Formats: sequence, structure tokens, C-alpha cells
Amino acid sequence: MSSKIVADENMEGLTEYLGQLGTVHRVKGRDLKNCDLHDADVLLVRSVTTVNEELLKGTSVKFVGTATSGIDHVDTQYLERAGIAFAHAPGSNANSVVEYVLGAVGAVDHRLEQLFTGGTVGIIGYGNIGRLLAKRLAELRINYLVYDPWLDPDQISNPASLYEVLRCDVISVHAELTNKAPWPSYHLLGRDELAQVAQSSLLINASRGAVIDNFALQQRLAEDDAPITILDVWEQEPLVSEVLLAQVRFGTAHIAGYSRDGKLLATRMLRDAWLKSTNAAGSVSGQGDGTAMPDIHLSSGLSGAALLRALLLHNYTLSEDDRLLRESVVGLSDNTKTANFDRLRRDYRSRREVYGARVMTKPASPCDQYILTAMGCNSDD
Repeated sequence: MSSKIVADENMEGLTEYLGQLGTVHRVKGRDLKNCDLHDADVLLVRSVTTVNEELLKGTSVKFVGTATSGIDHVDTQYLERAGIAFAHAPGSNANSVVEYVLGAVGAVDHRLEQLFTGGTVGIIGYGNIGRLLAKRLAELRINYLVYDPWLDPDQISNPASLYEVLRCDVISVHAELTNKAPWPSYHLLGRDELAQVAQSSLLINASRGAVIDNFALQQRLAEDDAPITILDVWEQEPLVSEVLLAQVRFGTAHIAGYSRDGKLLATRMLRDAWLKSTNAAGSVSGQGDGTAMPDIHLSSGLSGAALLRALLLHNYTLSEDDRLLRESVVGLSDNTKTANFDRLRRDYRSRREVYGARVMTKPASPCDQYILTAMGCNSDD
């Protein structure tokens, strides 16, 4: 088969996984227009592209895939009416986001030590990412509570009210952005909810910017008893508020799910869904990206929270992405800020996950082996 495939330039593995199926045309997802798709067969996007009738009407596109878990940027009802097959990549970036969140906790003071000695993580949203975060925490023997009103409590591990979750030591937001009743997540955390978050808490948002009312958050962070906050997503992105950025402990450019491993998995998932929609599944052999998971060497004698922190920091340093975002935003015009935000995502470095890696250094105590196992690492036995 030979098809014209139009794909967001930020997707990984396009040549490796799609090159033998047709001609791949890379585009800037935010600038994509109807005229770019007139003779295209396949459209592959990320969250920056709004996919609707305006974009697709009169084109030859027969399949749309988004390399994201969320689909709030896709008019799926239109695709169904138009007979256009659709797929997304739920869970492809879940481990990347979970490692980002745990790394963020490890980057703030002694928060990991607090969690290892009885602290609690509150999780908002129990989809692919929230569920995996809960699983990791359970395996790390860290307490957690979960709020997701869309699910029956019997479907949730350690269900709790929103109030209970907002009183946790760490609050990690993973809700899908929706305006649907009866529990819209748009501005789920507004002025009243943010007032419930204690000064001693750490608030992390790696879902969608508008799940938290950013103006209300700005007001809350200006108060004397403001909680420590880390944001990977922003309500007006790609335009980032300089005021809000100055108030958070760390800010990043919507890259929590941007590990190379997660991106490659998303591309493979979309390729397989497309082939299945054309009854061609199995006609193309799987290909790897040619990059083996690198071994991890840690200092000897590490235990508990120190071991987990060293493991997470081996592959990812949050402060570096924070520095890059601040340099790309502070003191610049709005047009320059938005262009820089997209550039940071487009040119993002190759970040590997620790999941699946082999750790060459044994923990200080055999009792700490569960930490490596929980993070999906293999030991050098």
C-alpha cells in the first residue's frame, strides 16, 4: 500500500513506522490548514491541532489519528458522520507523565521522604495516567487517595472526595478536560477549591491547563500561605503567563508526556489502528527505533527515597526544562513567547524513561529492591 500521510512534525518514529506505507509529509500542527490535506489519505496530529469539519471538509482523508490520550481537540461526531476512521493513543504517554510527576515530587525539598514516611498523594482523575500513578504509588508503598466522579467508587482504588484529595501532601491533577455535565473538569479547581489546598501541600498539574482556573491560581499563589505549585500545562498555552510562571516552583512547556519511549509507542499505536481500519493489520512487520534502552549506573549505598530520587534524576532533570521555559518567556513579546513555546516542544531533547532499563548498581539493602521493581527496572543480578 502507498498513501500520503500528513503528520505533526513533533511525532517520533514517522519514518521507522510509516515510511514503508507511503509518503510522510511533516507539518507544523498548529498551522495545519484544509488546503494541506486535499490529497491526503491519513492525518496524524497532536493536541495543538483542532480537527473538525473546517479542517477536513472536501479532503480525501480517510483516517485521523491523534498521538494523545485526550481527544478534546477532535470533533469525533463529525468524523463519524463523514465516515472517517479515528484512533487515539490512550496510555501511550502514561508512564512518561508518571515519571515526570514522581521526578517533580523528588525535586521539591524532602517531599519524597515525606511520602515514604506516611505522607499521602491525592490523584484527581483515574484514567490511564491516574490509574498508572496509583499503581506505581502502591508498588512504592506510598499512600494515595483518588477523586474521579465519573467512575463508580467500586472502580477506584482508594476513592475519596475532592475535599479529601485537596488536603493531601501532594496533589497530582490528571483529569481529562471536558465541559460535559454533570461533572465538567473545566476550571474544576477554582477559587474555592484552591483555598482548600494547604501551604504545606505540593500541587502538580500535568493534564490540561484549563482544569485549573489559572487566574484563580495566580491569586492563590499571591497569598502568604500559598502551596508550592508545579505546572506543565497552561490555560492560554502556547501563551504562558509571566506572572504565573514567576509564582510556581517549576514550570515546563507541556512536555510531561514527551519521553521518546512514549512518543514512539503513540506512533505505533496509530499505525496499527490505521492498518486495522483498512484490514491490512499484520501486513507490515514491526520495526524498532534502533535505540536500545541505556543502562543506569547509580551511586552505591542508596536506599529508600534517596534511591528513587537518584533513579528518576538519572534520566530527567526538571529544573532544566524550567530554565528553558523561563528563558523563552520572561520579558518577551506575546508573539515571541508563543513561538518559543512551540519551539521548545518541537525541538525537545530525547528523554528516555527509566521503565525497562537495567540498573547496574545494587540497592544498599535487599529490602529496597521493591523500588526498582515498582519503577519497572531490571537489576544487574
